[in-house]
Amino acid sequence: MFDIKESVSRRTLLKAGAALSGGIVAGGMPLSQAIWAAEGKVLRVRSNGDLGKLDPSFLTKSAEVDVMNCIYSKLTRYKPGSEWGWELEAAENIEQIDPTHIRFRLKKGIKFTGGYGEMTAKDVKFSFERVIKLNGSTKPDWGPFDHVELEDDHTGVIVLKTPYVPLWLVSLSYGAGQIVSEKAVMKATKDGGDFGMKPLAFSGPYVLADWKPNQYTLLTRNPEWSGPKPGFDEIRILPVSDLKAAERAYQAGDVDFTYISPDSLASFEGNPTAGTRVENRPSLGYTWIGMNMDHPKLKDLNVRKAVQWAINVPQILDAAYASQAQVATGTVAPGLVGHRAKALVPPEGDLAKAKEFLEKAGVSDLTLSIDCINDSQSLTIAQTVQAQLSQIGISVNVNARDPGTFWTLANEPDGDRWKDMQLILNGFSSLPDPYYALCWFVKDQVGIWNWERFRSERFDELGAKAVTIDDPDARAKLYYEMQDLMEDSGAYRFLTNGATPIVYRTTQIEATTRPDGTPLYINFKPVSA
Repeated sequence: MFDIKESVSRRTLLKAGAALSGGIVAGGMPLSQAIWAAEGKVLRVRSNGDLGKLDPSFLTKSAEVDVMNCIYSKLTRYKPGSEWGWELEAAENIEQIDPTHIRFRLKKGIKFTGGYGEMTAKDVKFSFERVIKLNGSTKPDWGPFDHVELEDDHTGVIVLKTPYVPLWLVSLSYGAGQIVSEKAVMKATKDGGDFGMKPLAFSGPYVLADWKPNQYTLLTRNPEWSGPKPGFDEIRILPVSDLKAAERAYQAGDVDFTYISPDSLASFEGNPTAGTRVENRPSLGYTWIGMNMDHPKLKDLNVRKAVQWAINVPQILDAAYASQAQVATGTVAPGLVGHRAKALVPPEGDLAKAKEFLEKAGVSDLTLSIDCINDSQSLTIAQTVQAQLSQIGISVNVNARDPGTFWTLANEPDGDRWKDMQLILNGFSSLPDPYYALCWFVKDQVGIWNWERFRSERFDELGAKAVTIDDPDARAKLYYEMQDLMEDSGAYRFLTNGATPIVYRTTQIEATTRPDGTPLYINFKPVSA
């Protein structure tokens, strides 16, 4: 949990002068210009986590994408509003020539800061192809992408190996579609590799002016931006991982926009604060209990099945979400192609059946650990699971981790900690195509995002086929089977797709979001005095 001790004030900025003058301000923007922005219109928001990367090829969380959307450009972006769709951003036009070729033409005059010149199709080619070349974290977003063919300085053709239906609502409009300057990246890294938190050039309406780990991110207007003027002179983003702490920050006036916990929704709606709007948006995310299939204690399918059947999902949702979230039937959220009508294991489970599986395994006096993030909601879920498993004789130790530690636990390049993981309380955000809710569980993602180390040739085959099919009913059948395979492995107990309650101060801002409540900061506008 991060305590909000004070808002980011002009005085704080002045104290940060050394960091600013050290080069983090894009294009050599003078300190005086960044400080001047503090006197203008300021958007103050809360994010659900701190930044770790600003390299689109290696992004790790949605909070990073929210910032990238302000400082970079994509060919297309999500339309704001209540219906999922996309609209042009850096592209002047874009069209699908045939199932495996998409031609785009860039708008002229999009400038990279720092003297790196105008954005060209060569930058698009470099940005998209380096994700594949470097095996970046956003590689799954690109599916069967092969390369970009250049036609002239502003025109290119995206070439796919096979048809790929999710291209429009996953690859191009989300984080993987961010375009970076080839010249700037090569200067920063020499080999075109990961530039982490040190981008040298920006092309969006804002630039990164300052970043203090676990304290704040400060964005200011890009002086070289030639597009529509954004509503605010600067955006101050406070990272607060715990929803209860975020609610306190909002009530204290530290932020004007935040998500709130589902169990607080009724309170906010029943006792509305003057000038506050409360909205509950449908979530695309998914939360589940996973099990490391390679751990000696969990190698036996019967042990995993015992855990599945001992977990009573409605009890968990009552405790952690005040019954404001619905039971999940899988990773694919309601309203999307491939959402299952029901899971294979009933929501309430069955303690007698769970005990039978333990007897089949010949296991008694079993002790397991469960890793989770150390926020109040996650702890409530983990402790409820702890109590439920005790009913079948399994003792559970709860390992509450700070977010920075938690998100590296199963990443093999970061060490061997994955070998000690047993049960995991996990939750992923998602996008409006079912591919994105399932692509992280293929064999190639073992040791990266596939924390359960689930492996199924059939699952991978179905996933590869599903993205080539336009017919929704035919696609849905494949995604049903994929989720069945996950559940049959015993390594997954699906909990909820969640809910996305948001609050914002209508006396200060006109908020603009995606259909799921994710903020689109560049579309926010100040309320006229």
